[in-house]
Amino acid sequence: MIVQELHHIQERHRYLPEEALRRLAERTGTPLCRLQEVASFFPHFRLEPPPEVEVRVCHDMACHLAGSAGLKAALERDCAPEIAAGTVAVRHASCLGRCDRPVALSVNDRCFVARGGPPCAGLVRDALAGRLPPADGDADHRPHANRPWIVEPDPRAPPYGAVARFAAAPDAERLIEELKVADLRGMGGAGVPAHQKWNDVRRARGDARYVICNADESEPGTFKDRELLTRHPELVLEGVILAGLVTGATRGWIYIRHEYAEQIAIMRDEIRRAEAHGACGPRIAGTSAAFPVEVFTSPGGYVCGEQSALVEAMEDRRAQPRNKPPQLETNGLHDRPTLVSNVETFAWAAAIAARGGAWYADSGIAGCKGSRLFSISGDVVRPGVYELPNGTPLRTLVEGLCGGTHRPLKAFAPSGPSGGFLPARIPVTALPRGWEKRAPAELVERVAAGGGTHLDVLDLPLDLQRCRDLGLALGSGLVVYDDSRDMAVEAVNCSQFFRDESCGKCVPCRLGAQKIVEMGEEILAGGVAAADLADRERLGAELSRAMEMTSICGLGMVAAKPFLSAVQFFGADLRRHVRGEAR
Repeated sequence: MIVQELHHIQERHRYLPEEALRRLAERTGTPLCRLQEVASFFPHFRLEPPPEVEVRVCHDMACHLAGSAGLKAALERDCAPEIAAGTVAVRHASCLGRCDRPVALSVNDRCFVARGGPPCAGLVRDALAGRLPPADGDADHRPHANRPWIVEPDPRAPPYGAVARFAAAPDAERLIEELKVADLRGMGGAGVPAHQKWNDVRRARGDARYVICNADESEPGTFKDRELLTRHPELVLEGVILAGLVTGATRGWIYIRHEYAEQIAIMRDEIRRAEAHGACGPRIAGTSAAFPVEVFTSPGGYVCGEQSALVEAMEDRRAQPRNKPPQLETNGLHDRPTLVSNVETFAWAAAIAARGGAWYADSGIAGCKGSRLFSISGDVVRPGVYELPNGTPLRTLVEGLCGGTHRPLKAFAPSGPSGGFLPARIPVTALPRGWEKRAPAELVERVAAGGGTHLDVLDLPLDLQRCRDLGLALGSGLVVYDDSRDMAVEAVNCSQFFRDESCGKCVPCRLGAQKIVEMGEEILAGGVAAADLADRERLGAELSRAMEMTSICGLGMVAAKPFLSAVQFFGADLRRHVRGEAR
């Protein structure tokens, strides 16, 4: 795969020298222009020699709240002579997946966390002196969590026991039925039933099938997959292998973002361990079944989390989402049937194979089925990764497990930047008509007891379908904001993320995301008169509708949500900038 070859070249040279690209083109028979086309698309690849030290400071959501802008400014001040000499560069970076320990930054592609200005300047000096320390590890870090989780494997059970049992007595329909009983949904955001995707790939026509674990976790506020890969790589890998055996796939990959260097090494070690146990590779458990698995290192970019863009990257093309249909389940990698699912989905699938679909379904509460992991960050006392039964009120997570907020709650992002912001008290007029007929009776009673005009956001049930019934999004990356925050500023920050990460393939997303940022920045700069603010709000709503209807992938469909939610729920913050009070 060309992308992996480009990784090897950059690891040797820190960039992609033209001569090395020419040699690769000759060796693989690939036109040089194709290599340039791919390399120029991905943010990780460099076509020019980098400075001696390159610092990238994360500036999204949790890191933004923790003062990433100030840290970047301090580094630029402390390293001003080196920057002027061209030996040091300090830039912004999109989310690095360490939202529980902000501010995160990378120095020459090594990630460091929770450091102030002077220690970060010390890292730069160490790098200039050739003694940059190893990256801050996750394996030795114990994030806040409510472990042990029920998803964790039984330590008394033999390794890869579910794979051995299936290989000895294969029954694909039985395992698919267990996933159906469990009502396991995809944990990557779409919530497609797992049994449906597995069955579609199994029944699809083709001489080869593939399974891909999507570990390109790049949504700001989301880092639970990182923890699963670190703590329980065997669980993830077992789920991938089972999917391969059930669907009749011939090969599997675990696609991991390049910023997760530690997790890449962990998974490669785990694959070797599984091969030694006879759980993957040729002759699984001594049978004729074979299913090799390998790690594919992502060249970067939030859009690679979109499964068709991920497949495009694996086919050595620019990671731009495909038009649908066809779906990946019939025409995926190399036009073969392909199952792409999230890290957590595979982990739960392995647990369900060991303990049964009813065990998983019964773990939910308040009429909901199953459990899931949530990453939570921002203005909470104990950010981290928590496993909760579906249907658990947000209050249990924020006030019970996370220790509450530093100051009174002001806003909540239920799905990273993709779901926009919700206020502490959601007006019922903002909910879809008939919401009370679909919502749990207990929630309706709470709203009525509070006067019938607002829904306390902490009463929100953490369940995908329950939130959809209320017209709300729910992802796995939750971010909390206290009342010291200016939501107009936070909305622009999230809008900048979508602008920066748009792949540029479709015009509505490419231009619309930029226009949303321009409107937001103009408001923050005090460049909009009070009489014109309503016009900006209407334009934002029209742009959002156009982008939602015409964008190829989900990025364009949600890019305006942070701005629109600020307009809808936090108009006072916008008006302060119009009056000039916030400057």
